[in-house]
This record gives sequence, structure tokens and C-alpha cells, in this order.
Amino acid sequence: MRKILKTEFFDRSSVTVAEELLGKFLVRERKIGEKKEREMYKIVETEAYEGLLDRASHASRGQTVRNAPMYGLPGTIYVYFTYGMHFMFNIVCGKKGHPAAVLIRGVESCSGPGRLTKKLGIDKRLNGKMLGKTSGLWVQWVEDRIEVRDKSYEIRKVKILRTPRIGIRYAGPIWSKKLYRFVLQSL
Repeated sequence: MRKILKTEFFDRSSVTVAEELLGKFLVRERKIGEKKEREMYKIVETEAYEGLLDRASHASRGQTVRNAPMYGLPGTIYVYFTYGMHFMFNIVCGKKGHPAAVLIRGVESCSGPGRLTKKLGIDKRLNGKMLGKTSGLWVQWVEDRIEVRDKSYEIRKVKILRTPRIGIRYAGPIWSKKLYRFVLQSL
């Protein structure tokens, strides 16, 4: 069973959403040549950025042209360019006007947020759009069950590792140590 995650899923704390995105699938549909292609990857690493007070967040100094999508509706795509070479893909969370987002850091076959956006062709053209089939980028839940020999089912067991975010020392001793990074580990 597959279900596309709607605005309601993202209309919560970015910390909650970041953890609950683990194990969901990032789906990218795009036209390559004459054909439409769809790729689907399990999300295995995320980071939460929670509003104006979060010193690691782009919104900590107020609204700018660059971070304007963070103030949008939950489920808005926020893409920015960093280090002069990488696009970063975030999903806006919480109520409209509260600038919070989740950075998608890795999927099952690709670790690193810059590699992820390159692999999936995610760039500034998606910035400010809503997740969904119209944008060609969405998140879906796939029932996580496996069939066993006696035709019954069991839930796969996973462990979630919670750590400080990566590369944000500038945010100071409190915000740089928040356990806002989540990594999915199979058991």
C-alpha cells in the first residue's frame, strides 16, 4: 500500500517530521528525453531546523529573499545553493509563517545532501513549489511489511540514531549540540 504524504503530515514540528520521514520514500518524476522516469528512494538521514530561535536555521536572522520559502505552507520545497557547488533540498514544516524545515541529507543509495540533489536533478527550479505530482517531487509512505513463509506478516525492525547536526558550529554551544539529526539504521 502506498500513500503520498499531504500537507497535514508536514504541519508539525520539524523535529517530529524529521524523525518520521525516516523510512518514507522520496519520489522524483521527471521527463528525460521523450520519456517520463520515476525514481523512488528510502529516506535514511534528515536534519531539523526549527524556526527563528534556531541559530543554525537560515531564518534565525529574519526573512530574506533566499529563505522566503521557509515561511510558506507546510510541504513547500526549499532549495538553496551552498559552497558555490551544491543544492540542498529541504521541506518546510509547521504553520505558515513559522520558518522551519527538514533537510533531506540522504537516501538509501546516496549519502550526502549535495549528491542527493545532483542524482535526482533537484535545483532552484523547484524552490518554492509544493511537494506533489505537479512538481514531480513528493514523499510517500509504503507499508513496511515483508511476507514470511507461513503467509503471515511481520514489521521490519529499525533503529533511529539521533545526533547533533553536521557543520553548524557557528550556531553556538546550545544549538550546535541539539540532537536534530536523524539516521535510520536497520536491525
